[in-house]
Amino acid sequence: MSSLNATVSAERPHIAFFGRRNAGKSSVVNAVTNQRISVVSDTLGTTTDPVKKAMELLPLGPVVIIDTPGFDDEGALGALRVERTREVLRQTDIAVLVVDSAVGLTAADQVLLDEFISRKLPYLIVMNKRDLMTSSPQADDRTVYVSAVTGEGIGALKERLAVLVKSDQREKQIVADLVKKGDTVILVIPIDESAPKGRIILPQQQTLRELLDHHCAVICCQPDELKATIGHLSVKPGLVITDSQAFKKVAADTPGDIPMTSFSILFARYKGNLDGLIRGAEALKSLRDGDRVLISEGCTHHRQCGDIGTVKLPNWIREYTGAEAEFDFTSGGTFPDDLSVYRLIVHCGGCMLNEKEMQHRQRAAHKADIPMVNYGIAIAAMNGILDRALDAVKIR
Repeated sequence: MSSLNATVSAERPHIAFFGRRNAGKSSVVNAVTNQRISVVSDTLGTTTDPVKKAMELLPLGPVVIIDTPGFDDEGALGALRVERTREVLRQTDIAVLVVDSAVGLTAADQVLLDEFISRKLPYLIVMNKRDLMTSSPQADDRTVYVSAVTGEGIGALKERLAVLVKSDQREKQIVADLVKKGDTVILVIPIDESAPKGRIILPQQQTLRELLDHHCAVICCQPDELKATIGHLSVKPGLVITDSQAFKKVAADTPGDIPMTSFSILFARYKGNLDGLIRGAEALKSLRDGDRVLISEGCTHHRQCGDIGTVKLPNWIREYTGAEAEFDFTSGGTFPDDLSVYRLIVHCGGCMLNEKEMQHRQRAAHKADIPMVNYGIAIAAMNGILDRALDAVKIR
């Protein structure tokens, strides 16, 4: 199990390296990281799939480095590789375009630059193979010259990336701004057949750590223990946070004068997409027989009996709506390009996806005019406690 103070991949700036085949992307990645992250060869198309590595990289700090296949790949297989590269753009915080300095910017490079600009991505152009140039080029605000072979310019590139990373970061809090130092906060964590053995899941870890950093007293219990836990306290807790699947019981056992919400709602707020998901909850009421619903999770895990995504949510939705909807399921990095077949998208809290990817998915749903809601908001709405859960995060 990773330590609670480790920076998880979803919270690290994602720096992705793009470019044509044999521009030297993989060589530059290896030089920047001082590791052999990617295989390097003179053969075109050596990098066939995105290569991702979470690491500490001075002076940048904790980051995720991504090496991508050549954007000018050809043929049916090449088209698939290019599509995988486009998928990486959805999760990129800082883009690096690696160009062969002997060739200069090509039409394929310009397509990538246009993508960076349209997505409003901070970016750098890295002119590689500086050692083969006879003249001394002049760098500018967007361009840096390097040699992955000799290491020339690599230090300057890392310094420039550090500036972009710092300017792209903003101070975010999961829960600390909702409580006061010294408050007691109760985390309700079900331990059932679907809970990972020997550990608690990522949003629970991150919330716990932030509360401890904020000098709150944190009590963890299971749903059946909540009522007795509150009864044992001499001071009213400042907040109760529950796993969404226990929302109904936790709401019933938490006195009305104690704020209560869920990890899923906190993470929707944390990743900046809560308002749109609240609007998506209204679509639950209008589901009809035969409507298709996409249930999407950002992580991949072994499905257990009673799994919330594939078992509990479909059953709760059928019970709430009285409709026999049809359900499709995706997980991990998979998210359909064509959303038009769906009447509703129900997404997990997205703790394993970075903010860029979560917001891409929500924009894609909005563009297709498909309502999108997350687990916690949907479950709260179906149990008639959404207003109360949102009051706790000061939305209403």
